[in-house]
Amino acid sequence: MSWGTELWDQFDNLEKHTQWGIDVLEKYIKFVKERTEIELSYAKQLRNLSKKYQPKKNSKEEEEYRYTSTRAFLATLNEMNDYAGQHEVISENMTSLITAELTRYVQELKQERKSHFHDGRKAQQHIETCWKQLEASKRRFERDCKEADRAQQYFEKMDADINVTKADVEKARQQAQLRHQMAEDSKAEYSSTLQKFNSEQHEHYYTHIPNIFQKIQEMEERRIVRIGESMKTFAEVDRQVIPIIGKCLDEITKAAESVDHKNDSQMVIEAFKSGFEPPGDVDFEDFTQPMKRTVSESSLSNSRGDGKSEPKFGSKSKGKLWPFIKKNKGAGPEDFSNLPPEQRRKKLQQKVDELNRDIQKEMDSRDALTKMKDVYIKNPQMGDAASVDLRLAELGQNIEKLRLEVQKFEGWLAEVEGRLPARTEQPRRQSGVYEAQNPAAVNSCAQDRESSPDGSYTEEQSQETEMKIPATDFDDEFDDEEPLPTIGTCKALYTFEGQNEGTISVAEGEMLYVIEEDKGDGWTRIRRNEDEEGYVPTSYVEVYLDKNAKDVHKPLQKISE
Repeated sequence: MSWGTELWDQFDNLEKHTQWGIDVLEKYIKFVKERTEIELSYAKQLRNLSKKYQPKKNSKEEEEYRYTSTRAFLATLNEMNDYAGQHEVISENMTSLITAELTRYVQELKQERKSHFHDGRKAQQHIETCWKQLEASKRRFERDCKEADRAQQYFEKMDADINVTKADVEKARQQAQLRHQMAEDSKAEYSSTLQKFNSEQHEHYYTHIPNIFQKIQEMEERRIVRIGESMKTFAEVDRQVIPIIGKCLDEITKAAESVDHKNDSQMVIEAFKSGFEPPGDVDFEDFTQPMKRTVSESSLSNSRGDGKSEPKFGSKSKGKLWPFIKKNKGAGPEDFSNLPPEQRRKKLQQKVDELNRDIQKEMDSRDALTKMKDVYIKNPQMGDAASVDLRLAELGQNIEKLRLEVQKFEGWLAEVEGRLPARTEQPRRQSGVYEAQNPAAVNSCAQDRESSPDGSYTEEQSQETEMKIPATDFDDEFDDEEPLPTIGTCKALYTFEGQNEGTISVAEGEMLYVIEEDKGDGWTRIRRNEDEEGYVPTSYVEVYLDKNAKDVHKPLQKISE
């Protein structure tokens, strides 16, 4: 099956067919390009959708994501973000493996097609020229034969006429011979031209045209194979991301299966439990005789009302708050005394933990500055050691203020819990050493406050006592702490120049260890090696937590995106 033998006379149709083949290829390229644009648009919309429903940092909405159902929804949002990434991969691979390759191939195909058909036209023009030469030679031979025949007839006529002189007869005879010779020459030329044309024509239809058409056929078959391979690649690009997309869907299913309605119900109790007992029966008040209203022992009273005198009949007591009475929505007191006992305990504990984290950050900054100062002392050319003294003094003052704040809030917390914190009972509060050494000072925080008529407390005396508390060896306690273990790893998404104390510089794509999660302040504590650690913005890194991670102080290799 060869186009050269089967389609020897279909030059024009082959030219049209091969042009149609190129048009089909370009149409397929356009189709794939539009598919990649759709994939990118879809991925962008999925990412925007996931971002739209992500909880805002440091907002009330973020607190709602402690329930298993909302955590599952958050996991779904994160997986959808990864799902969108796979559609971006599809777009990128189709662009590089199909669109770009076929576009380059089409240009080469057009040049090859142009060359082949140019050769075909050139061969056609040559055979047409030979044919014209043959026709010219044939017509010349025909004309010379007719001229020779007329000259012969004229000679015979002159020879038969007795009135014609011999000279005229001889002249007519010579003319007839001349014409006859010309006819013989034309015949020889025509014969030669005819043989040459037949040879050229045979060469044209059995050699040149078959060779050219064979090349065109091979070119067209390569085009067909190429478009078939591209369609196969089109499917393979999609198939390659199916396992990852399936993993995303499996994670969404896993998150959905982790929803625990009993756990969420218990969390609602923990979030809103007041700690009060339900109110008892209201006693009958007999107004027929003057008497003081007896307050039911089971009536709901303020948690700070123990030891206070009972209000007299007709007085307006603000110490009793029924659960269904609305509280003021304004800024509450510093010790959260406007909250029910259980909620107040949680708020105080959160405040203590927050202050301890602030202390730790300040101490980390101080340690970093101290190391910097030591470096400056050993290498004066690197900087002036005295330049950091002011900042060290400021950090020391900040740490001392934060410690006093911790003592104050832990005193209130101890009052709510009905006992003083001890070193063995409260290891989670870093100021427990101070409390064990100075129980009297803590007692003063809880006992020296007096109730005001509206149920709040005055704190002037306690604050004065707190300011007079002597400093203790907190520095020794913090300095003796073991280095924090790693809880996972992270990858830097962007380059961060850590110019402030306590921060650390990272390069984009660098892998580091995570030693402390973001506590809601937007910073994550990381470690590069035993001597380099600090805080970076949480949004600058992608964290991979691993509860079983070991503290291996080997630098992780930097990876590129």
